Amino acid sequence: MRLLCAFVRDRRGASAAEFALVLPLFLLFLLGIIDLGRYAWEFNEAEKATQIGARWAVVTNIIPGGTTSTGLQNYSFAVSGGITQGTVVNSTAFPGVYCQATSGTLGCTCKGTCGFSVATTAASATTAWTNLIDRMNDIYPSVTANDVRIDYDWSGLGFSGDPNGPDVAPIVTVSLRNMDFEPMFLGALGITFPIPSASYSLTMEDGQGTDSN
Repeated sequence: MRLLCAFVRDRRGASAAEFALVLPLFLLFLLGIIDLGRYAWEFNEAEKATQIGARWAVVTNIIPGGTTSTGLQNYSFAVSGGITQGTVVNSTAFPGVYCQATSGTLGCTCKGTCGFSVATTAASATTAWTNLIDRMNDIYPSVTANDVRIDYDWSGLGFSGDPNGPDVAPIVTVSLRNMDFEPMFLGALGITFPIPSASYSLTMEDGQGTDSN
């Protein structure tokens, strides 16, 4: 009985036991704070990547059709589209185009009926797309081609038969979607959290070239 009573009154190791109970909660709290900061950092990276992507897109080669004569960059709405030279290309003639990589294959789709080519078979089209993704990777290394979409939408700017560049100056929107964040603590369990989609729009500038600062 004396041994049992002594054991009951013995308080040695109480601090260690209490610490063992508190430690998991403390680590969860600490890692949660770190992951929250990482999540905010990656969300900011996603936004900055789309901004840089849009800036790149408006001053480099237009993707639909590449640099072929029938591609959007060099298509003449005056010669081939039947629109009087010097007038604004209307939204019917240019309903907009979007480009994205589905399962790794780049493709562009007209949002209505397009007289110009939206093909991506030309090397200049795929090069323009690859350069765009690479530039976004400089800001956010997690970006893949499957995560990016670029839209060329009618803005009312530009004119048919422009001898100095594309006949249209579309609003270019670069979007980054389907990105996931993997926390340090829960990532080991395969749990991820979605990063909100980000997009950024600029009006086309020269729409020509293969590089930008």
